[in-house]
Amino acid sequence: MADPRGFLRHDRQVAARRPVQERIHDWQEVYPGGPGRALLPIISTQASRCMDCGIPFCHEGCPLGNLIPEWNDLVHRDDWDGAMDRLHATNNFPEFTGRLCPAPCETACVLGINQDPVTIKNVEVAIIDRAWDSGYVRPRPPEWLSGRTVAVVGSGPAGLAAAQQLTRAGHTVAVYERAERIGGLLRFGIPEFKMEKAVLDRRLDQMRREGTVFRVGIDCGSSIQGPTLLERYDAVVLAIGSTVPRDLPVPGRELAGIHQAMEYLPQSNRASLGQEAVPSGEGDQVTASGKDVVIIGGGDTGADCLGTAIRQGARTVTQLEILAEPPAGRPGHQPWPTYPMIFRVSSAHEEAGDLEVQSRVYAVSTQAFLGDAEGRVRALRLVEVDGSFQPVEGTEREIPAQLVLLAMGFTGPQREGLLEQLGVDLDARGNVARDAAYASSVDGVFVAGDAGRGQSLIVWAIAEGRAAAASVDRYLTGETSLPSPIPPTARPLVV
Repeated sequence: MADPRGFLRHDRQVAARRPVQERIHDWQEVYPGGPGRALLPIISTQASRCMDCGIPFCHEGCPLGNLIPEWNDLVHRDDWDGAMDRLHATNNFPEFTGRLCPAPCETACVLGINQDPVTIKNVEVAIIDRAWDSGYVRPRPPEWLSGRTVAVVGSGPAGLAAAQQLTRAGHTVAVYERAERIGGLLRFGIPEFKMEKAVLDRRLDQMRREGTVFRVGIDCGSSIQGPTLLERYDAVVLAIGSTVPRDLPVPGRELAGIHQAMEYLPQSNRASLGQEAVPSGEGDQVTASGKDVVIIGGGDTGADCLGTAIRQGARTVTQLEILAEPPAGRPGHQPWPTYPMIFRVSSAHEEAGDLEVQSRVYAVSTQAFLGDAEGRVRALRLVEVDGSFQPVEGTEREIPAQLVLLAMGFTGPQREGLLEQLGVDLDARGNVARDAAYASSVDGVFVAGDAGRGQSLIVWAIAEGRAAAASVDRYLTGETSLPSPIPPTARPLVV
């Protein structure tokens, strides 16, 4: 503990974002030069607020088991290389989690019991961004090859974490991705203003140099059949995510102008990078320009849609949530160190508030979509609901909408195709069933991330990718030296 009184001397401080009127006109990250550089002037004093607790509850809050007090201390002592080593010991991709994770570690911080918690997430991203800038992050190819082969299906955070761990263990790993580029939702679901894709590409370049093979444009289950994968590889890791979106079957759903968020966001991501938003002959890009936009869903995906719609020039944006407005502070029934459901303001909400283009409406349910003579949505009829989600009589009203985006989450992995061909069992929720070692019901087939866990956080995806890789290594060789943030004998994840 470098400064025993650091938490008394310094208040919590975060980096300043770029002015709203500047950043809404581009797709760059909201922090000047990226969050790592923006944080450097304040990061040492912020790291000194860490109390190096005898029982660091931040470890329990972090699914990866990050060594948070250790790298906080090293940053305060100006040992950035040591901090980077501690960070990479538990997390393959801290530049992703440092930008995208909601930081359950911070809500578990002991200092957060009666003060503002340590800015753990900010310290994390400052460490890794400085390491990249200094050239300290280098490829780590294996010293020898095992002669065993592994197919990883899906290139989101779970698949990439599993692939990097298995490659470093000496196995020959091929990552299959049905899209035209590697990254999954990291590339096509996360807007550029939250994480520029250059951040992803530099990590992928490291993985290629280590020996991981990436195969894009291949839809496993279509371009290559499931039995072929089992014949060709010694093990298969399913990291296909939870991709079936939750729909809203109310009157008028068939109207034009109503889209799933994951139809809308990938198109915008491609366009923001100067790529073709929609393949030739498949229609026009869905855009919010000049429209009244309604986003149904109050989570992170809804906020991503909000920030995107603002940058596209939406006239108004209304975000609907069926739950009641959460409190500003931790409620009594969600005590420390649990992750509380409180009112949060993302960078997109900050932009909308300054521009006065958006309203967040809580405790409402959509009754119907209303269309015009040409079959396009023109309005949405909603009603207020009580604590049991029952309509409150007399509260019906209409709001204008020429574009409706459904951001209500996902119900599980795609069952048709690969899962049917492999014959894996599903659990009660429709996810791929697995045991505590991430093994499916089919020998040699493992599952990691949202495909087995259900829709969850990026930090859980990376943790499960690492843990599944350790189990695959043990399956192939009889033992493993790969670290596992979730031991195979602990916390079974089968529902």
